[in-house]
Amino acid sequence: MKISVLTVCWNSAATIRHTLDSFFAQEHQDKELIVIDGASTDETLTIVRSYAAQGLQIISEPDRGMYDALNKGLALCTGEAIGALNADDAFHDASVLGKIREALAESDIVHGHLDFVDNHESKRVVRRWRAEPKPQDGFRSGWMPAHPTFYVRRAVAEKIGPFDLTLKVSSDYDWMLRAVELHGFRITTIDQVLVDMMTGGASTKSFRSHIGHNLEALRSRRRWLGSGPVDYALVAKPARKLGQFLPKQTRKSKG
Repeated sequence: MKISVLTVCWNSAATIRHTLDSFFAQEHQDKELIVIDGASTDETLTIVRSYAAQGLQIISEPDRGMYDALNKGLALCTGEAIGALNADDAFHDASVLGKIREALAESDIVHGHLDFVDNHESKRVVRRWRAEPKPQDGFRSGWMPAHPTFYVRRAVAEKIGPFDLTLKVSSDYDWMLRAVELHGFRITTIDQVLVDMMTGGASTKSFRSHIGHNLEALRSRRRWLGSGPVDYALVAKPARKLGQFLPKQTRKSKG
């Protein structure tokens, strides 16, 4: 199974080596990396091009943001499975793509655990996202997968279409919701940390970002799930994440 990994970047010279190293270290060999650069002005492209190898595609041009870049990657990828690895994130270890391949052999969608780290040198974990199997009420219950761990078969990506560019910080949430909720695809949870994610992403870097993400997520649920002006998930989704900040030894539940 060929796995396509999409990496969006813009002026990411400080972190992208960790991303690239973690991809090329994967034991699963049938893979491709598509780097979609938003016309960086720093050393990002020089670094990426230094990894010239079979299975690496590079596109660099102005775009309308991360989700526009991801749509370009979806149009270019040739794999039987597709996922994204941000330019300041890294695979947790060399077995990740192999685990994804194994899980997708019997499923359409997979997701797993994610660690938030303060940097990729110390790998100090500041928050732990532990994936849960999809509950009966799915996204209505406040549940959601971690997008950097979310991989789908090509048929899923083709069915649900591109990322919605009218959503500024939650189009990944909307994309996953459509994949999981609308077409009856089979989803599997991988009980393993798949990605080390640096803190400070577009939807997590500030309180204002959290509010914006949750309001856009509500908009997505209203459109696709028929939620009302206010729904249970508006409160439950952020509440479920509180446990991610507890020390590992004191956590009593996943999510």
